[in-house]
Amino acid sequence: MSAVRRRVCFMGTPAFAAAALDAIAAAGHDIACVYTQPPRPKGRGHGVQQSPVHLRALELGLAVRHPANFKDEAARAEFAALDLELAVVAAYGLLLPQAILDAPKRGCLNIHASLLPRWRGAAPIQRAIEAGDDETGIAIMQMEAGLDTGPTLLVHKIAIGADTTGGSLHDALMGLGAKAIVEALANLETLVPTPQPQGATYARKLTKEEARLDWRRPAAELERRIRAFDPVPGTWFAQGGERFKVLAARVVAAPANAEPGTIVAAPLTVACGEGALAIERVQRAGGKPMSAEELLRGLALPTGTRLDLAPP
Repeated sequence: MSAVRRRVCFMGTPAFAAAALDAIAAAGHDIACVYTQPPRPKGRGHGVQQSPVHLRALELGLAVRHPANFKDEAARAEFAALDLELAVVAAYGLLLPQAILDAPKRGCLNIHASLLPRWRGAAPIQRAIEAGDDETGIAIMQMEAGLDTGPTLLVHKIAIGADTTGGSLHDALMGLGAKAIVEALANLETLVPTPQPQGATYARKLTKEEARLDWRRPAAELERRIRAFDPVPGTWFAQGGERFKVLAARVVAAPANAEPGTIVAAPLTVACGEGALAIERVQRAGGKPMSAEELLRGLALPTGTRLDLAPP
């Protein structure tokens, strides 16, 4: 347990944030309340599902609140009445107004999954892989009104390898973020806020449209996107009205003058704008993951086939 016990509020929603909540609780801090996104309809039956943070907070016996926003004066007053030293925020999903940022005596700390100012915004984990970055990390940031613009208190780095996926990096940063926030809470008085340098990049939200592989793009770019979007939202290509999810691929050379989207070698090597992608693992809609060889045992996609191109 931490030698310093602080009265905090935790604000987060997904599993990434739940790991930090666990770590703060295990360190012995006084968690006055947990804020998370409201329960949402889930699945075909539209049953209501609580967030991972909500579920973990209930297991820990913590009070949970889930306002739709903080526009209501009563919600702001309720937050201020907690008499907090700090609020810890991790992937909460709501922009906090200045009144909320100012309510805790020492303000609000954010656990951000990038090396700020690199990859401010919604999808820093996936965008770092997609861009070909060699490293990323966790930044503990003092929050202010701008989007991820506040000074950093603590930074921990981690390498991005040639086989790193969005899922594997998420899990690594989830553990690193939990460790970093406990370290920051324990050493708050000695940490020096460091203003972010110039040169910010923005990690825009992932879209379904960009998950479709555009064979006109360079193969190296598509391979990074396949890894970055694994497992969510997953990349795919279309052929004959059917979608095929691509789970793994590697960059190989393409024959000269091969048209993008053309299968240039068995079992499933596809020419791209530059180079080619040898697709190794794939999944049909409603099916299980399989190798390219297994796919082609029940599907005719011979060399020379031109796959459907994404809209320009």
